[in-house]
Amino acid sequence: MKQTAENKRTRSYIGLGSNLGNRLGNIRFALAAMGQMPGSSVLRMSAVYETEPFGNADQPKFLNAAVELETSLEPAVLLKSLQRIEHHMGRVRQVKWEPRVIDLDILYFGNLVIDTPDLKVPHPELSLRGFVLVPLCDLIPDFEDPASRQKVKVLLKKILRTKGDVKKMETANF
Repeated sequence: MKQTAENKRTRSYIGLGSNLGNRLGNIRFALAAMGQMPGSSVLRMSAVYETEPFGNADQPKFLNAAVELETSLEPAVLLKSLQRIEHHMGRVRQVKWEPRVIDLDILYFGNLVIDTPDLKVPHPELSLRGFVLVPLCDLIPDFEDPASRQKVKVLLKKILRTKGDVKKMETANF
């Protein structure tokens, strides 16, 4: 697997979501799989939140979290590695906003802004989604989004509705 120059490790943030099957088990499995990626270490994870579905309300509620990952993988290789985990867990991409066993999104890759046909970082809809920003605020409330130049906690405050849509789960430590 191609790694960044001189095996430099970059701190990245990954969003996790699941609304099919054993949602918490799916998140735990994906977390363990991310820790097994070459040149990558999971540093910490946010709390897990139960959230209303986004885009298509006619599906089960999600569990969402965010992970701080340190990796020597290049962004495109990290994306492919995350997609392999999704595929291994049974994710099939057919329709936007469909129910899924697992969804793994690169939210931030260091301070980079990436805009390619296959990868956009920061995640393009991050600032609109409480289910992404609330877990990110657990980890990096003062991180400055490299695209908007605003702190994550400021982006969260701009969203009008999060209270009823994002509920912290009481779960065991990961």
